[in-house]
Amino acid sequence: MKQLLTLLTRYITSFLPRAVYTSGKASSAAGLTAAVVKDEETGDFTIEAGALMLADNGICAIDEFDKMDIQDQVAIHEAMEQQTISIAKAGIQATLNARTSILAAANPVGGRYNRKTTLRANINMSAPIMSRFDLFFVILDECNESIDRHLAEHIVNIHRLRDDFIQPEFSTEQLQRYIRFARTFKPEFSPEAKSLLVQKYKELRNDDAQGGIGRNSYRITVRQLESLIRLSEAIAKANCVDDVTESFVREAFSLLRQSIISVEKDDVDVDEDEEEEDVDLARPDNGNAERDGDSPMADSPDGTPAPAVQHGQRPKTKITYDKYMSILNLLVRKVNSEETSTGEGVEGEELVVWYLEQKEDEFETQEDVEAERELVGKVLKRMVKDNILMQIRGEGLVDEEGEGSEEQERRVYVLHPNCAVEEV
Repeated sequence: MKQLLTLLTRYITSFLPRAVYTSGKASSAAGLTAAVVKDEETGDFTIEAGALMLADNGICAIDEFDKMDIQDQVAIHEAMEQQTISIAKAGIQATLNARTSILAAANPVGGRYNRKTTLRANINMSAPIMSRFDLFFVILDECNESIDRHLAEHIVNIHRLRDDFIQPEFSTEQLQRYIRFARTFKPEFSPEAKSLLVQKYKELRNDDAQGGIGRNSYRITVRQLESLIRLSEAIAKANCVDDVTESFVREAFSLLRQSIISVEKDDVDVDEDEEEEDVDLARPDNGNAERDGDSPMADSPDGTPAPAVQHGQRPKTKITYDKYMSILNLLVRKVNSEETSTGEGVEGEELVVWYLEQKEDEFETQEDVEAERELVGKVLKRMVKDNILMQIRGEGLVDEEGEGSEEQERRVYVLHPNCAVEEV
């Protein structure tokens, strides 16, 4: 995988008209930006351009980016943010252009990507510099017999047949000509695309606020809005048009959403554990043999033992972690809003109806509504069990399962005192 990343970065710099390749381990801050050196003949100080300045209006490919020192990574903050490099050394004060795109390749810590942790925890990069990149792509080396066989055959054929085996659909000259032509376009946003861009940015911000600390690789800031603008314009240039339409904005939003790597979580079981215990208690006791697990099996007419019948078992209800957090965030936000404004909680039925109203556009049939209603009820019980909400009836508290007196009364949900709303 490490060799693949190196080949990708070297290939990009091989056919672009103005591209510079460098390795993170062998690069310093001055080598990437600019250095002030003393001329041996005249004794005057001059500026020597670094990789970012040499790649102005082009691409700077940095391999082994994770091997760079943190101090060297900080040096390219200005170039990635302002597209300039400022120098104030040896009596020289200058601001130089570094209008370059940065393509960086990094390896995960320990040599293998851990899906259970954040992208930032997998690579040696700080949050400020991560937020300056528009897109992230994680290339996983997973064991797959078919993929491994095709990859091995491809590499062997390249070594055996050399260039005769490679027959690309487009030649290098055609790619270069297409890139030069696409760069001549200066697309502008249509009014509809502008409003959609604002809406998509607000959606990103809302998801970031509801996702909790550590769910995303980095926080969503105005830099991601600028990323959406750049990506939308780049897609329009790739299509060789002068207008940025709504479809281009949606495609840019999809790219950005895919690159914001989230931590993988296990599915959440929203069924109550007590249901299994109730089933076990309801089973009849057939003597010591059944208690020991050696109960005789009934024989079928042909003399073969018949399988034992499982009584009372039903599949558990499991939903994805993202679905669970989506429901949880909406419910917590509603309860917190009601407590802030009225000082009281929200009645259970009213809370479920409010949630269904928020999601009514996603339902197609009445069966979908009823299924979602049942799911929200289970999630509410799970939230009570996890000390996120408290359920009260009248003036007293009920237990975690919502079981209280036999008399059915109005149930109200309030936030649990130990629930940190800002982290939910």
